[in-house]
Amino acid sequence: MFATTRSHTLGDVLRRTAARLPNKTAIVCGEVQWNYAQFNQLCNRLANGLAGIGVQAGERVAILSRNSHAFAAMRFALARLGAVLVPINFMLNADECAYILRHAGARLLCVGPDMVELGKAASQLDTAVERMIWLPGEDPASPPVDLLGFEALLSDDDSEPDAQLESSALLQIIYTSGTESLPKGAMLTHEAVLWEYVSCVVEGEIAENDLMVHALPLYHCAQLDVFLGPGVYVGATNVITGKPTPDNIMALLAKHGANSFFAPPSIWIALLRSPQFDTTDLSRLAKGYYGAAIMPVEVLKEIARRLPQIRLWNFYGQTEIAPLATVLKPEDQLRKAGSAGRAVLNVQTRVVDDQMNDVKVGEIGEIVHRSPQLLTGYFHDEERTAAAFAGGWFHSGDLAMIDDEGYITVVDRKKDMIKTGGENVASREVEETVYRLDGISEVAVIGLPHPYWIEAVTAVVVAKPGAALSEESVIAHCRAQMAPFKVPKKVVFTDALPKNPSGKVLKRELRTRYETLMANAPA
Repeated sequence: MFATTRSHTLGDVLRRTAARLPNKTAIVCGEVQWNYAQFNQLCNRLANGLAGIGVQAGERVAILSRNSHAFAAMRFALARLGAVLVPINFMLNADECAYILRHAGARLLCVGPDMVELGKAASQLDTAVERMIWLPGEDPASPPVDLLGFEALLSDDDSEPDAQLESSALLQIIYTSGTESLPKGAMLTHEAVLWEYVSCVVEGEIAENDLMVHALPLYHCAQLDVFLGPGVYVGATNVITGKPTPDNIMALLAKHGANSFFAPPSIWIALLRSPQFDTTDLSRLAKGYYGAAIMPVEVLKEIARRLPQIRLWNFYGQTEIAPLATVLKPEDQLRKAGSAGRAVLNVQTRVVDDQMNDVKVGEIGEIVHRSPQLLTGYFHDEERTAAAFAGGWFHSGDLAMIDDEGYITVVDRKKDMIKTGGENVASREVEETVYRLDGISEVAVIGLPHPYWIEAVTAVVVAKPGAALSEESVIAHCRAQMAPFKVPKKVVFTDALPKNPSGKVLKRELRTRYETLMANAPA
């Protein structure tokens, strides 16, 4: 009983907001609109329906879907029941999805309308999946006859499940790629995510009167836990769409009079380039957020010129810290352009050398963190968990410099991660795929500056003597085996890769050599 009176879980967050603001609009998606009382009641019915088909506390439930009201409801219903959310990137192929399903041990898979075939294909690849649930999207549609639909799953019982959860209970496992070929599952508890919500609310000035458009995928922790979750926490209105095209985003911003929007720089650039930009009323858009990549200074200036009322925040972090770690605030956007800012409220951050000593101003070191927001470890992976927490700090894998005011600028990725269009791509995974093509002698995969993708996946290839390789053949080979966002946008052929005396490929030299290769590519 005492534990119940002190309960602080994600399910409690929604219940408290519904008690404070029952008639406030909570969720808008297509023709669906719920106030907070309705949203809370529906999540109870959904949680009880899930319990009715055997879902228990601690069980992993996967979601493979574009953004929708149903995705949001499932997220909070699972939390209320004590089940563990496993969101899957819908741009992965069947083999890649199946790996996550197998590793997580998910018996239940929820799929959006256009993910049914992918879900079925992945589930049949030696996974534990026993059942699939159909989640509606923002456009009206009916579930396939062979799948249990969202509406049919709803129980008549709208009482709150008696889950008796501790805040230390596991809330979600989000899979993130590193330099290794196989992704690892970051385990995040209710309390870790809720500490992160506090950081987001304070540092990003997220408020009850916000009307937020959520267009970037909810499978990604940035949209899910930096914006949707904190939005529900404070009682904001949340407009959800699974169509992140520039024209649709601008139409929704204008239609609803939205004052808050998040996107990676590539989407901001796409908005600016749209023919609809200058004829769309974005006058109420007061808060703009970006992350996942550095915003080019010229784009910052263009936003300031064409949206003079907007204030911008740069949010930096990673899945393992739930994910917000540092923030560059509006007043520093041009003064500290390119910086990731300083640590947020509930995070302590350092930049250290290999001996865990703080680096001097202007020197390069690794970003490390301490925070209640951090993961408890990687699911079924004690070795990589121990390595990540070596020395009593969490090792981000990002290399950075810190200035005399404590502002951090990320300069490289220790684990050769490429961030393209807001998605993480492990260079080694792409390299291993390219190596499977006949005629490849050596390959190094790097990210190069691009006016739209910010970083474009680029393969620098050394062909075997006499091999008949072309850029088209390498790209076609990768496209047949990988998710589209991982496929190289450019293939460069060279006689040899630069290496140091120990034989390590000097990727930084390659980045410098080809830095302007795609500078004039269409944005």
